[in-house]
Amino acid sequence: MSQLQYPLQMSFKIMALAPQIFIRDGGGRDIFYVHQKLFKLKEDIGVFRNSSKTNQIFSIKADRIIDFSARYNFTDSNGISLGAIKREGMRSIWKASYGIFGDGEQITHYIKEDNAMVKVIDAIFGEIPILGIFAGYFFNPSYTLYQSGTETPVMQIIKQPSFFEGKFEIARLAEPANDTEEARLLLSIMMMTLLERSRG
Repeated sequence: MSQLQYPLQMSFKIMALAPQIFIRDGGGRDIFYVHQKLFKLKEDIGVFRNSSKTNQIFSIKADRIIDFSARYNFTDSNGISLGAIKREGMRSIWKASYGIFGDGEQITHYIKEDNAMVKVIDAIFGEIPILGIFAGYFFNPSYTLYQSGTETPVMQIIKQPSFFEGKFEIARLAEPANDTEEARLLLSIMMMTLLERSRG
């Protein structure tokens, strides 16, 4: 993954019943594709190289039936653990906050929403008939991914102006330690996006 061209582009269809997420690099190459299945009590998400779904490269599995404090574990195609992400309980009710784990119980990174009011205004404006169509163009939340301990910003996720589609730009602010760490951070961003989308 060291050859990825940043910034990456992440997108999903807002009106789709089953969420689909695409991540492409700056050269337009497919990096990840997710088609989340509906009506599953316990999340088990396949992450593919592209929308053909012929090459599953990662899995994301919840450690419990749908729950606000569920932990989502990442494994590669060989079943080897890559880490996990978990919403930070009460902190995330007002302002999104997620802890990212390495292969164990230690938090290596975390994701923080930069300004909670932007998402609140976006959600309220989105409920207004006709005008709500424009919410995704004017109100665009952003999130920063930090290294735990040093508080070094590693990546930033910024929602882009768009109609009928969620679009995000993922900028790299610091070099990940290795390909495994980079994969873990990108899987965390994608899972956070799915969870925050479900919150509106």
